[in-house]
Amino acid sequence: MRHILITGGAGFLGSHLAEILIARDCRVTVIDDESTGNAENLVGVRDHFNFHYIPGSVADKGLVRRTLVDVDEVYHLAAAEGTYLAATAPIHCIETTVYPTELLLLEIQRLAKTSHVVKLFLASSSAVYGRNFKEPLAEDDELVFGPFGEGQGSVGIAKALAESLALAYHRQHGVPVVVGRFFNVIGPRQTGEFGAVLPRFVDAALRGEPLTVYGNGRQRRAFAHVADIVETMHDLMNHPQAQGGTFNLGGEEAVSIGALAQRVVEIIRPGLAVEYRSLAEAFGEGFLEIPSSVPTFDRLRAVVGFKPSYTLDNIIREVVAIAKARARSA
Repeated sequence: MRHILITGGAGFLGSHLAEILIARDCRVTVIDDESTGNAENLVGVRDHFNFHYIPGSVADKGLVRRTLVDVDEVYHLAAAEGTYLAATAPIHCIETTVYPTELLLLEIQRLAKTSHVVKLFLASSSAVYGRNFKEPLAEDDELVFGPFGEGQGSVGIAKALAESLALAYHRQHGVPVVVGRFFNVIGPRQTGEFGAVLPRFVDAALRGEPLTVYGNGRQRRAFAHVADIVETMHDLMNHPQAQGGTFNLGGEEAVSIGALAQRVVEIIRPGLAVEYRSLAEAFGEGFLEIPSSVPTFDRLRAVVGFKPSYTLDNIIREVVAIAKARARSA
């Protein structure tokens, strides 16, 4: 039985991953400080005999060392992320990205010297592409950071540094590493609290309030369902060709943010207003908005045959249904 550690496992993505791993007869341990996650997300697995929850920080060296003693794989998802945090707390975002990644790699390398091999999945982000406005974006495209160091720019640099560390440990020390660059992932348990755009639109529409689009609304994004993504993460970790590789993880159907708002309006409350606000008004001067963040999956398909099972309309309607159910039970 594989013992798998998920850092940040009480979050939206980590809780779904925990569920599929438990369903595959894995032993799962989650570490989460609940700064952006919530232990209630784990209600479906928390009483399972193969599940163990540790409230704590992956920046705690002693905790990480004790936990890794009999772990076979680590999915490192813990980080402070989201548009709101990128704009308001860039130092926190950088620190929670870089140091815990280095700590995990050091401990994994130390264990390797005792013949204890631990595989690592590192969660990265489409933010690493920075000002590269190409569409679609491939994993070997340039990372173009440009003359900025605020907001999403600094988060992208931190993610790129974490990737570089992980891949350097793979090349120099043979640490088995897979890097996943997440684009927009949507699904149950996600909230708009930290800037996730679709839940924010849906919640506003259900309250009968205008939907607020930041910027000109022409920014293009591709959305994926969390179920497709966690299955793909698991497939990558179990495929030998994925080791030492970097992979885009996201959806295939691109849409502008303005068009996404209109789709939500049509589904929930036709005729509801969509308002536009400047990025500076919402997030402060100098905040970078990427006009296009749409991935290509040629590399992913070549290794694991990626094919999403959810369309964008499927995703929107599910998010709406979940938000309605939550509102009824409140």
